[in-house]
Amino acid sequence: MSSDWTSYKLSEAGRIVTGKTPKGGVSEFEGAEVPFVTPPDFVGEKWIEKSTRAISEAGAQSVKGSIIPPRSVLVTCIGSDMGKAALAATRCVTNQQINAVVVDESRFSPEFIFYGLSLRKSEIRGIAGGSAQPILNKTAFGELRFECPPLQEQLEIAELIRPLDDRITLLRETNATLEAIAQALFKSWFVDFDPVRAKMEGRAPEGMIDATAALFPDSFEESELGLVPRGWKTGVLADLTTKIGSGATPRGGKEVYLDDGVALIRSQNVYDSEFVWSGLARISDDAADQLKSVEVQPTDVLLNITGASILRTCVAIPDVLPARVNQHVAIIRAKESIPSRYIHLHLLQGKTKEFLLGLNAGGSREAVTKAHIESVPIIRPSDAVLAAFKEITNAIYLRSEVCSRQERTLATLRDTLLPRLISGQLRLPEARAAAEEALA
Repeated sequence: MSSDWTSYKLSEAGRIVTGKTPKGGVSEFEGAEVPFVTPPDFVGEKWIEKSTRAISEAGAQSVKGSIIPPRSVLVTCIGSDMGKAALAATRCVTNQQINAVVVDESRFSPEFIFYGLSLRKSEIRGIAGGSAQPILNKTAFGELRFECPPLQEQLEIAELIRPLDDRITLLRETNATLEAIAQALFKSWFVDFDPVRAKMEGRAPEGMIDATAALFPDSFEESELGLVPRGWKTGVLADLTTKIGSGATPRGGKEVYLDDGVALIRSQNVYDSEFVWSGLARISDDAADQLKSVEVQPTDVLLNITGASILRTCVAIPDVLPARVNQHVAIIRAKESIPSRYIHLHLLQGKTKEFLLGLNAGGSREAVTKAHIESVPIIRPSDAVLAAFKEITNAIYLRSEVCSRQERTLATLRDTLLPRLISGQLRLPEARAAAEEALA
């Protein structure tokens, strides 16, 4: 580390603020003017631009000591998932589970401090202690020390990492758009039956070539699920699958996890329409052999079946294979004639999730069983319609896989460069060359 780097307490970087929740039951505090940031808003993005909750300006003024200006650094400081960091993109209020640093920008870069804190989740969790509800209070949070170069070098480090973050964000936004297109297509064809309704009215289905339009009937018929396109069948999910079943944890539990090996997919890796690599466990070949019956195959649909993440679902991506699943994740394998995306997008529907939650067998802990999943009502369109759907959606998801692969490559580079830059072990010219090559 260069001699011009200095050690500071976090409290020296700016004002430390612990959030506060406005008094409940006051109608004038309810509104949408001011974002009210809580831990669920920390979803891995650098900037928190919007929150799931909001309050009125009057509500914000009722806790005006906790109003946070833009560019403040926010850190979750209570609970088992503490230590997540983000930057406030706009003026906001946070709840008491979040500590904020209102950064003195005449001396420090908010982005530099954010990057440093984002690397210290485990350390923050350790300082808070091992209780069931660990807390890092305002005073202890302010005592955290960090090494820091002069302001100009802080800004240059942030400027070097920022393009990587921006490209990662762009790739994520592209994937979100692609997913929205696929979901809109599914809803149009298989929920709203737009092509059938158009043909009933003597219109050409919108945005569809004649050959595809010809695959759809021009009328409906009654079924157990209500009106469905004529000739389409109804049934349950078991009719469309060759396998539905959950996995297991290898003997020895977490003690057998490795840095490298066969992937063990857990519920924390399965989000709606997204496979999350963070926290992916690895096991040995011997441990994987114990779980041979729950080996994941390409395009298997994965469904979380217990706990807070119940019913989150995605499709297994090729890059994670070979893989197994633990007991909190179910594998749903489509028959050869059924596109796995058809099943996945059906499981994403609110009506499907409501059906499964209504069968919850977990008592105090939410859970669904194999029998519940098998009993999900579903429509079986004609093979020709399913083949057309598969052709269109395959192109969408292949492009999405390319974007995801690029995102992971850039994230790996960022996460390799960042700790070395923040600690002063890597000088800017070397890091700049690596970043420019990756972004070329």
